[in-house]
Amino acid sequence: MTAFWCERAWLPDGVADGVLLEVSGGRIESVIPGAPKAGSVLHGLTVPGMANGHSHAFHRALRGRTHHDRGTFWTWRERMYALAERLDPDSYYRLARGVYAEMVLAGFTSVGEFHYLHHAPGGKPYDDPNAMSHALARAAVDAGIRLTLLDTCYLAGGFGVEPDVHQQRFSDGDADGWAVRAGAFRPESELVRVGAAVHSVRAVPAEQLPVVAEWAGERPLHVHLSEQRAENQDCLAYHGKTPTALLGDAGVLGASTVAVHATHLTESDIGLLGRMRSRACFCPTTERDLGDGIGPARELADAGVHLGLGTDSHAVVDAFEETRALELNDRLRAEARGRFTVDELLAAATDHEAIGWAECGRLAPGAAADFVTVDLGSVRTAGGEPEGVWFTASAPDVTDVVVDGRFVVRSRAHQLIERPEAELAEEMGNLWRAH
Repeated sequence: MTAFWCERAWLPDGVADGVLLEVSGGRIESVIPGAPKAGSVLHGLTVPGMANGHSHAFHRALRGRTHHDRGTFWTWRERMYALAERLDPDSYYRLARGVYAEMVLAGFTSVGEFHYLHHAPGGKPYDDPNAMSHALARAAVDAGIRLTLLDTCYLAGGFGVEPDVHQQRFSDGDADGWAVRAGAFRPESELVRVGAAVHSVRAVPAEQLPVVAEWAGERPLHVHLSEQRAENQDCLAYHGKTPTALLGDAGVLGASTVAVHATHLTESDIGLLGRMRSRACFCPTTERDLGDGIGPARELADAGVHLGLGTDSHAVVDAFEETRALELNDRLRAEARGRFTVDELLAAATDHEAIGWAECGRLAPGAAADFVTVDLGSVRTAGGEPEGVWFTASAPDVTDVVVDGRFVVRSRAHQLIERPEAELAEEMGNLWRAH
């Protein structure tokens, strides 16, 4: 049994003082408020570890490098494709290791990796067809974060369009080929699980969608949905229905489905997602970086759609920034304050169930021993109420992170990787000098 004494802790019924968490086998055995100090002392506010529901690890190398010519979407996409061409399993492992370490330092204890960078340039499979998957899994284990590898089906360059030269390495030819390769991947760590993803209705032909849904079964099934208005327009022109309706007709929507972005939805789309008990994952910092718009968060929640959050392209990696942006962006959209309660924000920040880790996300007996401690006395947080931490704290205020009952971050230092910032700088330098 390991003991952690929290100066303050956010329990299911609110913030309590002097909370002792007793942990065994990676699980919380008991939660005792008002307890005397014992074990490892955590000063500040301890909250459940946060979930990063949507990640493209390789996009981290684009940060600060896509703003030429005023940073248009085309500037970003050209650089993204150029970067993808330069990655192989070894370089992807090194880059992802640094990215996942940055996530843990920012308060994330799990990540859903939306993984479509499967093959070598030109589409030739590696000797191990899942070499890139294994690289991501090794990186996550090294960084001490729980990983759900959302193996992504990506077959087309648009509606009725073959993959272009850049996209060929994403494709397995058809959904059956994707299912065979994805099914051959076997995680080697208890910190790694597998889910599925449809890249988008643009990238997976309608007749192939049921294959992905059937393979996913009860696993998490994620899909980029209505991220841009052009996607909706093209889908209506080609299929005569919205992307959401297309997914519904193909049997993709359900309780395990997560609509990523869900930005440009009709009222009918929102109602369908609610009736199917699907989830939505907003990525506010990426959505604003790409200029894609602000999704109908409050309307989705009111329809019964559970909301989660992700850092997507990693323009910013900060669990608190994503969480408060859910509220603040919706204020801008609605021109009104008070769109979500702090408990709703906490639920969105800790939606591990969306990526297959239902045992995570709460400080309660039986839950996974994943938690994060935040400094309440920094220049940013000083003087605020503990419940206001979502509006005051930032990633540098994370002092300690425990995953599976062990310290991964202690006193703001990553315990498994000595200098992740140096690793990131070196690998990104190598990637951009490679050609």
